[in-house]
Amino acid sequence: MNPEIIVSLLSLAGTFIGSLAGILTANKLTNYRISQLEKRVNKHNNLIERTYGLEQKYAVLENRQRVSEHRLSDLEHERGHEG
Repeated sequence: MNPEIIVSLLSLAGTFIGSLAGILTANKLTNYRISQLEKRVNKHNNLIERTYGLEQKYAVLENRQRVSEHRLSDLEHERGHEG
């Protein structure tokens, strides 16, 4: 076999192996970055859920406070008419 053909076949094999290794490495890096982003998104979503829960609890407590203040006002008003 001609030496030029052997050299060109070896060059082709080296180029193919190098390209394949580069693609696999880039793919691993991309997968790692995606998994890190998924973790961040999960943390963010958890924070949003917790904030929503806190807002609901705050609304309930705010309503209870308004009802309590109204009751106190009614009691004070009734007491003023008794005395």
